[in-house]
Amino acid sequence: MEQILRLFPVHIRNVLQQAQVFPRLAPKLEEIRVRVNQPIELITADGAYFLKDDTLVKVPDRQCLSVLAEDLRQMSTLMSQYSLYAYEEEIRQGFLTVEGGHRIGVCGQVTQLNGKIGRIYPILYLNIRIARERKGCGTSVYKQLWREMVPESTLLLSAPGTGKTTLLRDLIRLFSNGDEYHPGKRIGLVDERSEIAGCLHGIPQNDLGIRTDVLDGCPKVEGMMLLVRSMAPEILAVDEIGGAEDFAAMEYAMHCGCRFLATVHAGSLEELFQKPGWDKCREKKMFGNYVIISKDGRERKYTVYDASYIRSYMTSNGS
Repeated sequence: MEQILRLFPVHIRNVLQQAQVFPRLAPKLEEIRVRVNQPIELITADGAYFLKDDTLVKVPDRQCLSVLAEDLRQMSTLMSQYSLYAYEEEIRQGFLTVEGGHRIGVCGQVTQLNGKIGRIYPILYLNIRIARERKGCGTSVYKQLWREMVPESTLLLSAPGTGKTTLLRDLIRLFSNGDEYHPGKRIGLVDERSEIAGCLHGIPQNDLGIRTDVLDGCPKVEGMMLLVRSMAPEILAVDEIGGAEDFAAMEYAMHCGCRFLATVHAGSLEELFQKPGWDKCREKKMFGNYVIISKDGRERKYTVYDASYIRSYMTSNGS
């Protein structure tokens, strides 16, 4: 949690350290919401907490630790490593990723350019999503994603914040390493948001297995084409697909013999196929497996469907 602590101004950092917030909440902390003139909200699997003096409370009041516009200005500087300009493109998309793979959603004052978002400044609202490895969370699902010793292309679906990226990360590691029954596979990961590998200076901080090659900070379409040409992956891994260009690149890679591990925002197969462009994916049966992730309290449920959308497996894991 040291990377997260360093994002806060010194006076807030000192309060968080004195109250031992991160040691107390670290195992279950999922998000930190920072809003101008409002108390800091620490969201866990057990609900939300606020900091009042040295005590974590469930119900906030005026004495809870809050942030001002100046605090958020300092946080913007710290999370962009003193160069907001260098991260302007990421911020324009509504997020940036910091060391450790932690992803920060941003909101604030928008300047328009030709009817589109030109700049978000000042940044006045942050959603710090805590990235963490959960090794083994995908083991039971992984075993269902093979057919006659050959991995099938698999799409992970869930609502935002339910664990798609965490499961994707673990499946990459499992496919890359292999096991006593399944051979390890060459993985090509296009980590567009630096969220899966958690790279620092291009070097993954997360364990992605021994046969994984990473393109960090690279757009998905260009990255998929580059990896097919240069690294001959057996499986391509990408996060949050959906555009027409994504489908075209995936189709090209599949014709080159690649399988896919990918994610998309959708709570069900019905929601998925209502999205623009997914009718083509359905017709061509681009995926052999669909894994739907749902969450009930601290428990995550994984439901696997085959290419004919018949449920073939269901299991659950603690958060």
